[in-house]
Amino acid sequence: MMLGLLLARAGIRVTVLEKHRDFLRDFRGDTIHPSTLELLHELGLAEEFLRLPHQEIREIRAQIGDTLVPVADFSRLPVRLPFIAMIPQWDFLDFLASHAARYPGFELRMQTEATGLLFDGNRIAGLRAAGPDGELEISADLVVGADGRHSLVRSAAGLEVVDLGAPIDVLWFRLSKRPGDPEATMGRFERGRIVVMLNRGDYWQCALVIGKGSLEVLRAQGLEAIRRRIAASLPFDSERIREIAHWDDLKLLTVQVNRLRRWYREGLLCIGDAAHAMSPVGGVGINLAIQDAVAAANILYRGDFGIGALRAVQARRALPTRITQAFQVMVQNLVLQRVLAEGEEPGAAFKPPLAARMLGRFAFLRRIPARMIGLGVRPEHIRSPAVAS
Repeated sequence: MMLGLLLARAGIRVTVLEKHRDFLRDFRGDTIHPSTLELLHELGLAEEFLRLPHQEIREIRAQIGDTLVPVADFSRLPVRLPFIAMIPQWDFLDFLASHAARYPGFELRMQTEATGLLFDGNRIAGLRAAGPDGELEISADLVVGADGRHSLVRSAAGLEVVDLGAPIDVLWFRLSKRPGDPEATMGRFERGRIVVMLNRGDYWQCALVIGKGSLEVLRAQGLEAIRRRIAASLPFDSERIREIAHWDDLKLLTVQVNRLRRWYREGLLCIGDAAHAMSPVGGVGINLAIQDAVAAANILYRGDFGIGALRAVQARRALPTRITQAFQVMVQNLVLQRVLAEGEEPGAAFKPPLAARMLGRFAFLRRIPARMIGLGVRPEHIRSPAVAS
């Protein structure tokens, strides 16, 4: 959607496909980081965007055993809006779509799902899709695969995926928010348990981190057992855990960390999770995808979609992707996996590791994760021009 907006803004004709009738999906990436807010400011849209209902996160903390550890402080980032805006992704997508629609070259087709690619010899020349009126073919000078970690586009194009591995999965769920609850968004680390709580205003969006592929083992133990496991890490009474009434209230995110060896071929480019699936560590996936979109628009707005231009997009974004994924893999392997491997021992003290104690003691160190999460490596800026809408 961001790439469509930027290219249409520059005078390129764009068609965006969305297979559902709306953008209402629960437990999608709902964190709009300072890097993305800065881009909205550059487009002159930040003030309007922040009039939408949202929560602002200026600091991330972690409860490690009995110790509350500040992890990241965004207040000193060199941006105009130094905080994370928590806002439902459907509101963000609706916002981008409404502004993109102001440009005559932009078309959004809802309930239209890509089903395959069109080829002209070895070149990709468009795609096949299924829409409300049946099958259709859409010719294009460039197809952009932005269809996520299970990308049909990249599979149909035969692009090679390099898997970096992930030792965790995540169960997402909601709990109501009540008077007297803490306000801070935080991770809670106990021996053998990790629960993340995101303050969404009138409810908590929560995540239970579990070992890779362990869901069936948990199912065999029963719903009550997993309720007790979650309740033991909550900062309020365990009665609220009854809001998890069925297994359907727990949504599994199968964590992947991978990337394409090559993001493109003639007539096609992949960006976002289609090019590099990210771990939920840091919640940076949506923001990295937007950085890809901005970099692509900066290079492609002239209408040159040749191999050299597509290669330049990957060259621009490959290093930030590699560094971010290396950071995520390190956190997964050295922190999350080790905490889960500890095993639950009632009454056993769980002390913060040295790195966490250093973050708690020295405020300047908290700028490092803040920079990594809030801005990322090599943040992009809007370079594509605007034509009259």
